[in-house]
Amino acid sequence: MGSRKHNSAEQKKEANKSLYFAKLNNCPSSPRKMRLVADLVNGKNVETAMHILQHTPNYAAEKLSKLLKSALANWQQKNEGVRMEDSNLYIKEVKVDGGRMLKRVQPAPQGRAHRIKKRSNHVTVIIDSKVTKEVTEIVTK
Repeated sequence: MGSRKHNSAEQKKEANKSLYFAKLNNCPSSPRKMRLVADLVNGKNVETAMHILQHTPNYAAEKLSKLLKSALANWQQKNEGVRMEDSNLYIKEVKVDGGRMLKRVQPAPQGRAHRIKKRSNHVTVIIDSKVTKEVTEIVTK
């Protein structure tokens, strides 16, 4: 690996230490369906988002709920001794990208075949605390 690539990889690694996130790769639903649910909770408080996801009947809501719990566990692991209720956590960003496509063939009339694309997606949830931002703004002033 070249030195420039190595340096940029080290910088990304350092930046990820201050981020609290969770990733889900190759979730077997289409990105369009996942984005519908992701847009419901993007930017919301974590507790509000959990309630929204629990009462949304979509398959994507169940997967996103588990992913949000994983992100909260990652936050808790990096911030030992800090209560989640006091830190005022919110969902900073939910990214939904297209994943791999399974290509299948379905028989069609008169000896033909139709291609079917079974889509999947990659989801990344990033959570952040509003308290740290307020404290740093007060300190800088």
